[in-house]
Amino acid sequence: MDLLNIIDNHIFSKDLNTLDLNKRTVINTINPHSYCVAKSDSLFEKALLDSDILLPDGSGIVLAANFLRKKKIKKIAGADIHQYLLQYAHNNGKKIFYLGAAPKTLELIGKKISIEYPNIKIGSYSPPYKTEFSKEDSRKMIQEVNQFNPDILFVGMTAPKQEKWVASNQSNLNATIIVSIGAVFDFYSGTVQRSSSFWIKMGLEWLPRLIKEPKRLWHRNFVSTPKFLWYLIKTKIANI
Repeated sequence: MDLLNIIDNHIFSKDLNTLDLNKRTVINTINPHSYCVAKSDSLFEKALLDSDILLPDGSGIVLAANFLRKKKIKKIAGADIHQYLLQYAHNNGKKIFYLGAAPKTLELIGKKISIEYPNIKIGSYSPPYKTEFSKEDSRKMIQEVNQFNPDILFVGMTAPKQEKWVASNQSNLNATIIVSIGAVFDFYSGTVQRSSSFWIKMGLEWLPRLIKEPKRLWHRNFVSTPKFLWYLIKTKIANI
């Protein structure tokens, strides 16, 4: 996965209100960790590069665009696209479906949306928790989505599983907008606290999360981040 190719040809650098939400669109996000994972996972790499919209969900991606191309872009996190689409769905009476997470998380999401966005019709399904889905698992997931026939499908099964599953099954899914947003299910439901706006504005959203969940996030911050910076410097030197 080439950083310059990502910045020049794939990363979304406009405002979210420029999105055409009436046509079939697959939206994914990329950050330094997912970039590093994709370097050794060809299916994940293809899923990201084949996205209709690839959002810069990470200060490292914003830094890379500026450092390599003097291109100023704005970080757009999964939580940002989620909130944007919820407001759009509320304003236009759309149907949304949440695929992923535990039943309790989905229940909390449903209750919160009914209060904050009462014009939205919501459906959900919690697939089995496993590393890889069987054909029957996927068949059931597709069936649940298509029976509801949503305008927007949010998929939250952690990266890279969610992106690869969408890439393999999108042609069978009856949804106009398909968005893989992972941890946002937990953030929105309140089962996991997102970092405050102070840390987000500082470009350090990862820090409070790392302190709270060091075992889960240490690899992302102490392995993937240095790797990404190394790739960034190598790319800069190679293109001087």
